[in-house]
Amino acid sequence: MPVEHPLTAAVPWTELTVSDADWDAADPRLLRSLLSQIQLVRSFEETVLDLAAKGLVHGPAHSSIGQEGAAAGSIIGLESADLVNGSHRGHHQFLAKSLAHLVPEGIDPVAPLDDRVRVLMRRTLAEILGLAQGFCNGRGGSMHLRWAEAGALGTNAIVGGGVPPAAGAAWAHRHAGTENVVVSYFGDGAVNIGSVLETMNLAAAWKLPLCFFIENNGYAVSTSVAEVTGESRLSGRGPGFGIPSWRVDGMDPLAVHLAMTEALAHMRAGNGPTVIEAEVYRFFHQNGPFPGSAFGYRGKEEEAAWRARDPLALISHHLQRRELVDQDDLDNLRAAAEQAMASAVAELTEEEPGGREGKRRVRPDLWPRRDFVDVGIRSDLAEFADSRYEEADSFPHPMTERRFVDVVARVVERRMETDPSVVVLGEDVHRLKGGTNGATRGLAERFPDRVLGTPISENAFLGLAGGMATDGRFRPVVEFMYPDFVWVAADQAFNQVGKARHMFGGGTDVPLVLRTKVAIGTGYGSQHSMDPAGIFATNPGWRIVAPSTPFDYIGLMNTALASNDPVLVIEHSDLYPVSGLVPQDDFDYRIPIGSAAVRRTGSQVTVLTYLAMVAWSIEAVTATGIDAEVIDLRWLDRASIDWQTIEASVRKTGNVMIVEQGSRGTSYGGWLADELHRRCFDWLDQPIRRVTGAESAPSISRVLERAAHAGVEEISAALLAAVRDSGGH
Repeated sequence: MPVEHPLTAAVPWTELTVSDADWDAADPRLLRSLLSQIQLVRSFEETVLDLAAKGLVHGPAHSSIGQEGAAAGSIIGLESADLVNGSHRGHHQFLAKSLAHLVPEGIDPVAPLDDRVRVLMRRTLAEILGLAQGFCNGRGGSMHLRWAEAGALGTNAIVGGGVPPAAGAAWAHRHAGTENVVVSYFGDGAVNIGSVLETMNLAAAWKLPLCFFIENNGYAVSTSVAEVTGESRLSGRGPGFGIPSWRVDGMDPLAVHLAMTEALAHMRAGNGPTVIEAEVYRFFHQNGPFPGSAFGYRGKEEEAAWRARDPLALISHHLQRRELVDQDDLDNLRAAAEQAMASAVAELTEEEPGGREGKRRVRPDLWPRRDFVDVGIRSDLAEFADSRYEEADSFPHPMTERRFVDVVARVVERRMETDPSVVVLGEDVHRLKGGTNGATRGLAERFPDRVLGTPISENAFLGLAGGMATDGRFRPVVEFMYPDFVWVAADQAFNQVGKARHMFGGGTDVPLVLRTKVAIGTGYGSQHSMDPAGIFATNPGWRIVAPSTPFDYIGLMNTALASNDPVLVIEHSDLYPVSGLVPQDDFDYRIPIGSAAVRRTGSQVTVLTYLAMVAWSIEAVTATGIDAEVIDLRWLDRASIDWQTIEASVRKTGNVMIVEQGSRGTSYGGWLADELHRRCFDWLDQPIRRVTGAESAPSISRVLERAAHAGVEEISAALLAAVRDSGGH
């Protein structure tokens, strides 16, 4: 008969509770400040709900009323350099962190309200109303609150989306040698999301000082925890990843504070991440000023039972019991908080002209200007003021032949030599003598603490790199083995990394490079063969570069690594073995953003292409004898493309052909053709012609794979048709 041996978790998983004795032993200044924070957040949230009911909040109003104790209790012990981020329901955490930053000595509930606190409340309300005076200039609103100076990294509307970037910030703290920590807040709905679980695994493996703080309020909108998980004690996720975990009554701010104190000691000692599950309750529905019972998914008895455990009432009771405040003090504190919010409303709104008495509107002069809409999607390129730019045909020093793939590794190595902020991460980048293609050869041996082999978890490690980048101390270089994997990491690529600068007001640098390769023709099939240019070109925030020669790779990668924007660097497996001329000793020059290269001059048709298709287009031109001008686009995103070179060529030829290798459905040329028709319509003699692959993704079969992508044969046929249809020979 088999013998069964019970297993236990390798780390502690405990439930922490407190008694009156703990309340009696607590520092009076701590308790008084907790009271002040909770009351300030409560009055703020009541004001937001009131304005929402009056139609003055454009968009959702996810109230944290009922959950303030968990935020205040967990944050009051943090330092300004400690960081937090949160979810769509994050007003309370943002305010608690900002209050702790502004008044680190604590807020006395019987003292006059500090003017700094009044400004904070007004400016936060301005952001929620979408006004230019807000922390994100009105772009973030209720769900995207960021104040980097206070250590508030930003709240997040994608459930669980903020957790991977928080891990990046935690890695930055640890690698910089600080004892600071990061706390990432999310709800019960996010606990079962892949990016959260991936990040737990990664943080545990790398011993990151990150607290996964679960606000378990029992409902993901209207779906109860019991309906969607077999283990409703959500802190149980932690031990599964080797993370010490605490479960605590989140309606008790002192209990939360004591649990966080233990977690902080663990993290500051360098022992890795922690999990805290705080059982809380939102007194209102997911969004707006009505209780959940109004929508039928909660009962009034349940709501009344939780309201009896109100954290504001609980802390008020204990402070009165200890004679630290009296009822007049509580009334005066509430009145001061409400008066501060009334003043904020009065400054941000006005009586509506011609409206009924008492009806108010947002002051029109406080809205952001309409022309601010696209400002700050990307950097203003000031970081390139001192750049030295070079081109192959004018390079003044000796050149030598080198393989493309060797140049990939060498230029990153050179930047790691000169810039200690450059960090490389991805799957197997530290093994196999340079990853799966040799593109990181030698880096792990020279920079073992800056070449990070990751778990197979693209969403987690791309998001982690995004957190590193916005931290400001590091420039991550991420490798995706195949661009198809970006679909796995789509949230972090497009909702987080790509939108961060603009979403948080335009001032947040995101210096991140994402390297990947097009592998069409290698037999790797439908899920390893896409060209990502078209997908990234239609998502704002990313710059896209596609080098076609070793010389260009050096200059373009150096530019990408100097950029304060996220840059997608696309490589091609067909180019890796190709050799080309590069400088003998110079790996420090750049090629400017917005510069295409004319690889062949001509008069009959303008061919716009990139990557391996540049050489194939020239081969097709030679084979057909057509006098085509071939332009290597190099920079592919909307903001970086070289319209001047393109338009000059179109004026000359009146005929345009866009050549790409990949599938028609994810085609880059679709948006480019649309833009060119608008810009160059008067110069075109016929519609723009496009060469792409088939509708399908490439298959494993050699025959079907070839049929699915474009090559010299398709380019040649299109060239002949383009000239024929324009009346040429």
